[in-house]
Amino acid sequence: MELAVIVVVVAAALAFDYTNGFHDAANAIATSVATRALAPRTALLMAAVMNLIGAFLGTEVASTVGSGIIDPPQGIGGLVVVLAAIIGAIAWNLVTWWFGLPSSSSHALIGGLVGAALAAAGTVQWDGVVEKVIIPMVLSPVVGFVLAGLLMTGILWAFRYGRPRRVTSGFRHAQTVSAAAMALGHGLQDAQKTMGVIVLALVVGGYHQGFEVPWWVVLLSAGALSAGTYSGGWRIMRTLGRRIIDLDPPRGFAAETTASAVLYTTAFAFSAPISTTQTITASILGVGATRRVSAVRWNVAGNIAVAWVLTLPAAAVVAAAAFWLLHLVIV
Repeated sequence: MELAVIVVVVAAALAFDYTNGFHDAANAIATSVATRALAPRTALLMAAVMNLIGAFLGTEVASTVGSGIIDPPQGIGGLVVVLAAIIGAIAWNLVTWWFGLPSSSSHALIGGLVGAALAAAGTVQWDGVVEKVIIPMVLSPVVGFVLAGLLMTGILWAFRYGRPRRVTSGFRHAQTVSAAAMALGHGLQDAQKTMGVIVLALVVGGYHQGFEVPWWVVLLSAGALSAGTYSGGWRIMRTLGRRIIDLDPPRGFAAETTASAVLYTTAFAFSAPISTTQTITASILGVGATRRVSAVRWNVAGNIAVAWVLTLPAAAVVAAAAFWLLHLVIV
């Protein structure tokens, strides 16, 4: 029975990973597509390949997700908690994708874990949630906004005497590199969250000890995220690439470069599962504000901010409801 439930949990985790890919494909390529630096399908293929590579660059974030958020019970009860968490995350991903809102798949998963654990009267590691989730959730968009604005200001100053057409053409080529760096960071961060959940399921099911990620978990997680990315998330791509501000290649380059730097720093230095969506969105807002404040469509930004705030509690509520239903059927 436990083995069958573990198989279901792993399958559900990979389904979440796939939705994460198409939900967050816009994170890596929306700016490059919007500025015509890359054709849409070329950008998606590049992002999928870089996602795949990025997933093999580390497992520190996976350890945080697997061991630093909740302590579910052993056996079937713990597996139901993990499965309910994944269902909550998938549901929120699909809702926000439908409305074209770039919410955080990472925070949806963590909200699901917390909601399912609370419904099961399990233990939530609140210190870990605050330190590794809440604080980075608040700081990463602020850092992205400020650094992107500073980088864009530096670019404007450095190229103030350049010919506009030549500068635009140069940054359009440079965006190929910055988009690839962003996609690599997305793979580094987001594939690991699925790895962490799968390892957590294996541990509570009694099929794995410790939180070292097996090679096959890395391979499956990387493949599912890459496949989801290639399938594309056009609704959210339109929001990030066109509806917040009208991007040009220099601003697209600055936003992608800043966001990827934040992703690498938080993954390698702090093992924190931050939101790639929040980071790139805040960076886009930062570069947009250097043009003029009114250039940013703040009503769209406000809708995105509401989705950010709702993600953790909404995914938690859905996961709690899923736990109660699953508990009646399985346990």
